[in-house]
Amino acid sequence: MTTARRQWMAPSIVLSVLLAGGAATPAQAQEWSRFRGPNGTGIVPDAGYPTEFGPNRNLTWRSAIRPGKSSPVLSRRHVFLTAFDEGALFTQCFDRVTGRLVWERQEAPARHEDAHAWNEPSAATPVTDGDNVYVFFRDFGVVSYDAAGTVRWKKPMGPFANRMGAVASPIIAGATLVLVLDQFEGSKIVALSLATGAVQWEVARAEIDAWTTPVLYAPAGQPPQIVTAGGGLFGGHAVENGVRLWTHPGMAPAMVASPVVTGDTVVGFGYGYDSTPPFAEALTRSDTDGDGRISIAESGVSAWLVGIAKYFGNRDGFIVESEWNAAHAQVVAPSSLVAVSLARDANGATHPRELWRYEKSFLAVVPSPLVLDGLVYTIKNGGILTVLRADTGEVVRTGRVGSAPASYSASPIATGGRIYFANEDGIVAVVRAGKDWELLAANDLGEPLFATPALSEGRIYVRGQKSLFSFAAR
Repeated sequence: MTTARRQWMAPSIVLSVLLAGGAATPAQAQEWSRFRGPNGTGIVPDAGYPTEFGPNRNLTWRSAIRPGKSSPVLSRRHVFLTAFDEGALFTQCFDRVTGRLVWERQEAPARHEDAHAWNEPSAATPVTDGDNVYVFFRDFGVVSYDAAGTVRWKKPMGPFANRMGAVASPIIAGATLVLVLDQFEGSKIVALSLATGAVQWEVARAEIDAWTTPVLYAPAGQPPQIVTAGGGLFGGHAVENGVRLWTHPGMAPAMVASPVVTGDTVVGFGYGYDSTPPFAEALTRSDTDGDGRISIAESGVSAWLVGIAKYFGNRDGFIVESEWNAAHAQVVAPSSLVAVSLARDANGATHPRELWRYEKSFLAVVPSPLVLDGLVYTIKNGGILTVLRADTGEVVRTGRVGSAPASYSASPIATGGRIYFANEDGIVAVVRAGKDWELLAANDLGEPLFATPALSEGRIYVRGQKSLFSFAAR
């Protein structure tokens, strides 16, 4: 995948108890109900997951699916996916044990919003409460289905003024479905009733268009918070009413990778650009009629150019030099991976404080970081794996995963001291975690992989572009 293609494109047991008001069993704690599993960490306890697998090894089933890039999520009995096919928005439900397609439902898009070419209309990952599933489509809104595929409720939403297309995945917090809808103007975070879809609260946000999925933070003895990342900011909102509790500035302007909360620390990264490219160069590439402007028609498939034409200056559908410079001024900033303490005072108020910063290029990096056993792992295009100490940010090792460069959209996941990296060439690399990490296996599934795999009860569920795979050790 080229840099141009990438530009401007992503509950623990304690949280289960706090938010649901009851005890969480070990099985429930492993459930992969949202993007990247338990509270977005990508980590579950070991349950004998396979290291080596493929179409002819440790395969329990393989099912044909519709095209899409959303990640699989799991209820007690089912695997849920979303897809965009033949002009319709699909939700598919598969049996976890057999891989049989139990049902699929479709919605007609209410509109077609501009988006990055690789940010297809069903890119947001669904979420499940263990029985029902909740799906967000930027061209429609939210739909909830029960386990049998019956529509429980629909909530039309949008349109969204997001230059690359709204894509943040929903999460569940208590009895509400939470959506962070950051856009060029009118950003907000909204909570819908799981039972009815009615708006429980809605709060405006200062952040502009971002593409990260929120996580939850449960301070000891305090109500849980929703942690967000976008537009150069970390933010915290109260689960109860959405009130903004804290803000930490200084993050990179473009945030695609989702944050991770570990203990009382949030870790995340974004990217910016070193300088503004000369407008004259853009004209040379795109101004086919020679009028000194770039029109939407001349922008081709570049959602970045279309966004400037639509949302900057006089918004007349053309880009002139002043609008070009204004748009780039928002994104000229250092790329950085940052760890922020969410320390609290005697009254329980959160006072975020930067612990460390690793300023290296994260340009167009989509996969979210993984924090495991005191180390932070990031994977970049080319298969470049960097491991840092979680307490200081010190780099302990950088190297390439596998023998050939590859592009990465899926976020890493881990269990039992092993980390799984799925790349767009169709390879799932399995690495023994640690400062001296080593490649244990490179599993070729034979089709491109964009979605983050799911882990539960010894099985790995991997979504390819044509197939949904289930693997288990034998």
